[in-house]
Order: sequence, then C-alpha cells, then structure tokens
Amino acid sequence: MSGAALRISCAQVNDIGMRAENEDHIGMTRHGALACFVVADGTGGHAGGAVASKLVVDALLGAFGAAPVCDSSALRAGVAAASARVAMARRASPALSEMSSTVAALIIDEAAAQTVWAHLGDTRVYLFRANRLLAVTSDHSLARQLLDSGLGARAADVRLHPQRHILLAAVGAENDTAASTSDGAVALQPGDALLLCTDGLWEWLSDAQMETALAGTLTCDAWLMAMCDTAAAAAATSIKDRDNFSACAIRVHAGGEPL
Repeated sequence: MSGAALRISCAQVNDIGMRAENEDHIGMTRHGALACFVVADGTGGHAGGAVASKLVVDALLGAFGAAPVCDSSALRAGVAAASARVAMARRASPALSEMSSTVAALIIDEAAAQTVWAHLGDTRVYLFRANRLLAVTSDHSLARQLLDSGLGARAADVRLHPQRHILLAAVGAENDTAASTSDGAVALQPGDALLLCTDGLWEWLSDAQMETALAGTLTCDAWLMAMCDTAAAAAATSIKDRDNFSACAIRVHAGGEPL
C-alpha cells in the first residue's frame, strides 16, 4: 500500500506429511493496509479434522472481512465464533462428533506498523527481531502446563515430552477455553519476521534452527523452504511418521522498500 509505514511479504505451505489425509487448513485475506492470516490443525479422524480446521479458517477470515480491525479482542471473539460453529457441526453429525481444531490467527496493520494475534491449542505464532526469537505463544497442552509448573522435562525439551500431544484446549472442544491473545497491539519494525505454524513443522525445528534459516535467507519463500528442508531432514531419521504441516512465513519491510 502506497504510503504505508511498512509492508509485508509472505509465503505459505500446506503439506500432507506422512499421513493418509490432510487435516490442516491455512488462509489469508487483505483489506487495505490490514492483512489477516489463519493456520488451523484439525483432529477427529474420518475427515472430521479437515472439516473442523476449514470451518475455523473460514469463520475467522469471514469475521475479519465483516469487521476488518487490528484488535486482539476482536480476534478472540472470532475464535469464539469459530468454536461455536465447530460445536454446532459436531452436534449436527454423529460422524463429526469428535472433531476440533487448533488455531493461530494474526492480523497486521501496515499503516500503523503493528500486529495482534490469537491462538488456541498447539499451533503457534513466532515473532523474530534482528534474526532472533523475540516472542512465541505458549501451547495449551499438558506438556506445556507440566513444564511451566516445574515438572517433567526442561522447557527446551517440550518437543520430546512424552505427553506433548495431549491438548488442554481446542476450537470446538467441550472445555470452551477462550483463546489466548497478544497483550494488545505489538509494534513491528522493518526486518521483523513472523511465523504461524502447526506442530507438524515446529516439532522438527529448534528455535535456533529457525533463527539460522531466517538469517541465511532474504525472502519469505527461501526462509520457509530452509525451515521445511531442515524439518524434513530431522523427520527422515525419526521412527515417527510426520504429521501434516502448515505455515505462513511473513517478513516486514520498510514502507518504501521494494518487495
């Protein structure tokens, strides 16, 4: 947008991994200087997970389109509306009765040079500054709760925690936990980078590897490809089947800088 305080570029990936079906969905839309990104990872089996994650992405993009604002409380309300939509679909079809979804949603205001985010489950939002990790969302998972309380493995080992996949909250789940959000709007600077991704990507990457990939590349496509290559190499030596993986990688540029 001409005259914007900053501009963004982005790249996306949505891959089935080593699973029989893809239960992840991603989406983005723009309204003037505002851009909204959503990544969701469904669960429920028998296509239920795919249905749930698509409902979540569609609901959040629809809510943003109806009221395009860069506001964390609006994002939280959007997640609540998405949760209600998933719960309704669960009740309407016995085949979908177990479905739910994680979500990470992000809105960037280029003109105001700021962002807000919301998340539920273990799909994450990362913020990098000067090629170093500045902030990351905290999973709604049993492993994260145990680590935060000082029990079990060290925080750095959350990817290896035996109970890492047990979620404490998800969109459409019966516990009806509200989404966690950024503490108001977060100021952005040229050179910043953001990443929204499902656990099918972040569980195969250390924070340091994300930073190295960012520092060694110039574009969103190259940064995302470098992270995917590192994750694939790690998965190739593992006995675990790799889950679906999805991500939106975003880089922040000065307003007059060519993309």
